[in-house]
Amino acid sequence: MATRLAFENSNEIGVFSALTNAYCLTGIGGSENFYSVFESELSEHIPVVHATIAGCRFVGRTTVGNRRGLLVPNTTSDIELQHLRNSLPDSVVIQRIEERLSALGNIVSCNDHVALVHPDVDRETEDVIADVLGVEVFRQTVGGQALVGSYSKFTNQGGMVHPRTTVEDIEELSSLLQVPLVAGTVNRGSDVLGGGMVVNDWSAFVGLDTTGTEISVVESIFKLAGQGQQHQQSSIVTNMRSSLIDQLS
Repeated sequence: MATRLAFENSNEIGVFSALTNAYCLTGIGGSENFYSVFESELSEHIPVVHATIAGCRFVGRTTVGNRRGLLVPNTTSDIELQHLRNSLPDSVVIQRIEERLSALGNIVSCNDHVALVHPDVDRETEDVIADVLGVEVFRQTVGGQALVGSYSKFTNQGGMVHPRTTVEDIEELSSLLQVPLVAGTVNRGSDVLGGGMVVNDWSAFVGLDTTGTEISVVESIFKLAGQGQQHQQSSIVTNMRSSLIDQLS
């Protein structure tokens, strides 16, 4: 099921939180309600951790991770790194990374098997991503946008990409990632999927402005709906996908 929430007055919850199958990070500050929504949905399964990166709250855009590891930029302080190591499961490898493009959440999009990265990342960074996260790495753009982390979001079940992505590109990405993909939006038409949504294999969180149509697309492609709803959801997606794209073209 997809849950709507906001950080202070911002719908860009993917900026202030990061979610994988093994842990959830949330930025410090904002109302405690933001943290408690994650905790009520997730705490039975995975740890939900307050964190900062370089003293800043936008942990979703500066970090990237999956169930095997977490990569943080070189601006992360030793204390923040130690806090993350103490809070996350022992199976999660945490690595500081020397990369010129330090907003890792914007330039990398990954699940537990595959990562898409910005075409300009360093060769060393590519090797570290493959090593720490245990994924195959592909340099790629999404809908002509180099910031793959901002304009695509995918799990081991499925994924969403920028609404202007062509059918050919979607098919190519889908065969690379080996998961079904759909073009879509969040937060009433926003194409910045990484900023407006966090998702793992069993739950999703979207910005407060996200419409019912957008939520039904999210629940269907990420396979979050109950089996009884699945057929109904897929017909909604089929009907709505074209109208979403028509509005934006």
